[in-house]
Amino acid sequence: MTTDVSGRIDALLTRYRSSDLSVARALCDDHDPAATAWRFIGADLSARDLTYGELRAGSERFAAALRALGVKEGDRVATLMGKSRAYVIALLSIWRLGAVHVPLFTAFAPAAIATRLSSSAARVVVCNEQQEPKLAPGPDMPDGAWQVVTMGRGGGGALSYDELTAHAEERVPAAALGGDAPLIHISTSGTTGTAKGVVVPSKALATFQTYVELGLDLSPADVFWNAADPGWAYGLYYGVLATLTTGVRSVMFEGAFTPETTLAILAREGVTNFAAAPTVYRALRAAALPRPVGLRLRRASSAGEPLTPDVNDWAREALGVEVHDHYGQTEAGMLVNNHHHPSLARPIKPGSMGQVMPGWSAAILHEERDEVLPPNRPGRLAMDLRASPLAWFAGYEGDPAKSAEKFAGAGRYYLTGDVASVDEDGYCTFSSRDDDVIIMAGYRIGPIEVEATLARHPAVAETAVVAAPDALRGEVVEAFVVLRAGATASPALCDELQAWVKTRYAAHAYPRRVHFVDALPKTPSGKLQRFVLKARRRAELGSS
Repeated sequence: MTTDVSGRIDALLTRYRSSDLSVARALCDDHDPAATAWRFIGADLSARDLTYGELRAGSERFAAALRALGVKEGDRVATLMGKSRAYVIALLSIWRLGAVHVPLFTAFAPAAIATRLSSSAARVVVCNEQQEPKLAPGPDMPDGAWQVVTMGRGGGGALSYDELTAHAEERVPAAALGGDAPLIHISTSGTTGTAKGVVVPSKALATFQTYVELGLDLSPADVFWNAADPGWAYGLYYGVLATLTTGVRSVMFEGAFTPETTLAILAREGVTNFAAAPTVYRALRAAALPRPVGLRLRRASSAGEPLTPDVNDWAREALGVEVHDHYGQTEAGMLVNNHHHPSLARPIKPGSMGQVMPGWSAAILHEERDEVLPPNRPGRLAMDLRASPLAWFAGYEGDPAKSAEKFAGAGRYYLTGDVASVDEDGYCTFSSRDDDVIIMAGYRIGPIEVEATLARHPAVAETAVVAAPDALRGEVVEAFVVLRAGATASPALCDELQAWVKTRYAAHAYPRRVHFVDALPKTPSGKLQRFVLKARRRAELGSS
């Protein structure tokens, strides 16, 4: 099947850049109300469907409740919720009002949550019962800065979702604010300072839909499952929004990942199009489970970190398909893919993340000059904005200095912050990041936030956090710690520091190893040299 790719991109740009675009109508109301949007699979593997008609009715009621709380167009409303029916309804309610969604990862501790709520100026945060205790006023959580709505009983300052919706009017008109109106306010981790705010405009839906059609080859006949967490960009952009822009029937699993449940759901639900982080595929391979009867996969994709070639050596037999590696960023969406769509599909080259997605134009720039390098020379991976109609990122919210670092050539190039090369056939190969961000199981972890958390421990004088290679997760967090006078290194202190990070920053970001050292490597001017520690650990572990 061939597709007029340029024509399709033009059509999507026209649709989502329209001055009268209504996000709620485009994502929900324009779909067949009887069609199934999601099948929610519980931790016990029970199933419950949500139709577009039910999604509309539920989001209209909750939108009315949010409006009664004073939420209006442009206001920020956060969600601190696991994957669930209520979560999806909450998102549509926010967008129905023309408000802006602030996604929060459920593994975050109160301090990290409060930082993101404050920086986004969120007025309301919607949570489930399990997450509600994190929002209770305390040392890391200010009192009264935002209204809390809980899926539980409420009380203690939190309002009950059930009570609010029980008394809400049943219909709220869908806001039509156009393609330039903000849709999402998401944070992305970096190497310096706190997490940076990225405001995603509604017109970015054109970029997201282009990827799911061309990169994932998502079609109306598919049963789709994106296993990524929607608290992060790939799960939100290409799980939730992929479903809503295309109307494809999707699966959302509410339980914790295990290889056994993953294979069972893939087979039982007849999933034909599956996307997940490389960690998921590596865990499936390590489990060495038999291929389940009824497996119907026709497409499998991976994103979040480089996919190693050994995964496909296993996947061809175990899953019946090859896993296609894809590359993108919170600030841009997907940029380089081993595309699944027949019009773009090419043989997979081991180690390559594929070709640049239509609608984008890439350039490999010299390390020190805005000079385009010839093929097979590693350099700064950049997107040429003059030839990238799908680009939408304009800078970080309220941070002009960090925004300026993302552009070069008098604004011509968007800098990904990664080093790559492109061969004569257009295959891109990831080389390294030019910063110290740690990507563990697809999650981006900024070392400065972990370091700042560790530094608040009374035993810690200095610390440096780096990535260490890991066979299952790709990378893991490791910390080098200089102790204060009087403190003694011990296994018990190591456990204490790990728990300190889990409870004060994020459960997923704790250091898997803590190395107690006398000093940290620094430049003559005192700048921390994380790369020295990374190289030392790789040498110790025998990694290149």
